[in-house]
Amino acid sequence: MPDPSLGVLLFLPYRHLEQRVLDAVVGAGYPITLAQARVFQRVDPGGSRLTDLAAAAQVTKQTAGFLVDQLVEGGYVERVRDTTDARARLVRITRRGHDAIDVARAVQDEIEGEWRDHLGAEAFERLRADLLRLREITDPWA
Repeated sequence: MPDPSLGVLLFLPYRHLEQRVLDAVVGAGYPITLAQARVFQRVDPGGSRLTDLAAAAQVTKQTAGFLVDQLVEGGYVERVRDTTDARARLVRITRRGHDAIDVARAVQDEIEGEWRDHLGAEAFERLRADLLRLREITDPWA
């Protein structure tokens, strides 16, 4: 691909980061699949409803439910009663889930440091600022 599109150029570094983070998390004793991780990373700190997780992960509610069941079995999340709606349940991150997140954040910070070193601090910060500006028109959950 001699002249990749901007979309591909945005995707390649993300895929690299995602795979390294996943490898580190699994290597640290937190076996999780990529599909599970894509739902897990979208759980809000205060908890999320399954329908919101499905929408954010761009999967069906049934798929999100299946993946959440697996995350519950792995001890990464729990289902709790939603105090704002007695009929609803929230998916909430457990202590084990937070421990896995700590591993992921450390690797993410390491990778971003590598990118900063490669691009230079000024270019790295400019890229970050430009991507934050694009988020204003591309991220419905921002």
